[in-house]
Amino acid sequence: MKRILIIGATSAIAAACARRWNREGARFFLVARDAGRLEQVAADLRARDAGDVQTFVLDATHYERQEPMLQAALAALGRIDVALIAHGTLPDQADCERDADLALQELTNNGTSVIALLTRLANVFEAQRSGCLAVITSVAGDRGRPSNYLYGSAKAAVSTFCEGLRVRLFRSGVHVIDIRPGFVATPMTRGLALPGLLVAQPDTVAGRIVAGIDRRTDVLYAPVYWSLIMFVVRSIPGFVFKRIRL
Repeated sequence: MKRILIIGATSAIAAACARRWNREGARFFLVARDAGRLEQVAADLRARDAGDVQTFVLDATHYERQEPMLQAALAALGRIDVALIAHGTLPDQADCERDADLALQELTNNGTSVIALLTRLANVFEAQRSGCLAVITSVAGDRGRPSNYLYGSAKAAVSTFCEGLRVRLFRSGVHVIDIRPGFVATPMTRGLALPGLLVAQPDTVAGRIVAGIDRRTDVLYAPVYWSLIMFVVRSIPGFVFKRIRL
């Protein structure tokens, strides 16, 4: 029976992952900042005959509350087999260009708050000498594009942090997986002009995530075709890249 901590449990992708893990009889400790939506996700799992679902309300940018949350998760679960970090926001790039305070807040939402959680969780997993740390970043972190370079830079920072953390924890039997989704049909992307053929459903992405965690994949693009798309994007020479808009 997997014991699973999900931070950002109200995200569409995280909730879809939880439903898949529930079919395996997992136990859950769900964390999110919106108490009402968090209870809806928990109630949905209980309605699907989930054995044990506990919740904790947390805004991950409130660093002083991260450690109490983690201690509550350990008290509830005993140990953590999988920790999925899925919280974040999708800022408006133009607004961040005009407002430095907003830019820093979005870097906190998508970057430093995740790194703080990873640092705390890494110490727990290192002591356990087992488990998987899974982090949802984004294909946006693969290259700085003018349409979303604030968001992308936060995700890139997390991906680089994960790479170093993966090497550190390898000797302890702990795995770190960097999950990089492309366009997904979620409330966060609702209203955006996205290419329909490249927009995946949350459950499709969740299936790839759950399988990737089981396989102990290092970097997981979801859906898989994004690995090819981003290979092409990364391969564009700089003198060409600065002349196109992506």
